[in-house]
Amino acid sequence: MPEATDVTDHGGGVWSIPVPIPDNPLGHTLVHLLDTDRGPVLIDTGWDDPTAWDALTAGLAACGTDVSAIHGILVTHHHPDHHGLSGQVREASGAWIAMHGADAHVVRRTREADPTLWLDYLAEKLAAAGAPEDHLAPLRAARAEGRTDLPGGRAALPDREIAPGRLLDLPGRRLRAIWTPGHTPGHVCLHLEEAHPREDAAARGHGRLFSGDHLLPGISPHIGLYEDPADAHRTDPLGDYLASLERVAALGPAEVLPAHQHAFTDAPARVRALLDHHQARLENLRALLAAPLTPWQLAERMEWNRPWPDIPYGSRNIAVSEAEAHLRRLVNLGRAEPVPGTDPVAYQAR
Repeated sequence: MPEATDVTDHGGGVWSIPVPIPDNPLGHTLVHLLDTDRGPVLIDTGWDDPTAWDALTAGLAACGTDVSAIHGILVTHHHPDHHGLSGQVREASGAWIAMHGADAHVVRRTREADPTLWLDYLAEKLAAAGAPEDHLAPLRAARAEGRTDLPGGRAALPDREIAPGRLLDLPGRRLRAIWTPGHTPGHVCLHLEEAHPREDAAARGHGRLFSGDHLLPGISPHIGLYEDPADAHRTDPLGDYLASLERVAALGPAEVLPAHQHAFTDAPARVRALLDHHQARLENLRALLAAPLTPWQLAERMEWNRPWPDIPYGSRNIAVSEAEAHLRRLVNLGRAEPVPGTDPVAYQAR
């Protein structure tokens, strides 16, 4: 449970509350509290866990309010460390929950689908990516056992939609939604179009940006394929993300309030660093594709924060999805191509 000193007062009716993420190196999600003329609003809520709930409620108390007073919840994206506690907050307060339509679709689809559909889909997807049999075996065993303990089942259904480009209905505030797909198909940043309460910061930019996971000060968010068993459309999440970064840089906010790590300034410089990072990574991956590789083989050779043998099982699935997203970007740019006749499909540089 956080002490009052853990809560950061950013001035102008904006606070951040660190809400822990169980067993995750990120440590916590920064849930932001925004005061409005109709009552306080949360931007994200944190992971659905008793310790996280205790941290959130203690943090709200340190801000001088209570969970029962929450008027609304704005969800930057559907991932459980952002959306997980929204249902519990709504039960305690009657607050509305708003999310971009693309991510609301993901939440509804996950709630309504037979969990075995996802086990089958994931097994088939990983097999097509070239995963070895020992990696597929646990998924097939879970399918045979009829397990239904998949994440996301308790996620609350949103009852409002965040419309990109429009001001949100928050009396006394000018908060505009910016659609920033890439990390998820419906990720949004929220631009507070108000003078920064610190004059020195206001002189360097325009308002403040609640950036979710889109723009972080020291890490690049995961960019993998958007998963939908019923949709055969070939998306380009990395292309979406890079274009979204350009839109955020053009806003020139005085300060960025992300959902992880810490607040920072000079968003355009951080955007340039991320664009350079992904450009270098695409070049490195293209060099690896001098010989044909499946997505799994490419993921094994990519640079991660630890050696491939040390990456946990679930994180390998995420890594393969990121490798596939980069492959798709290279193919769309005409810099790589699938090798005819390979099964599973291998890719090589062009």
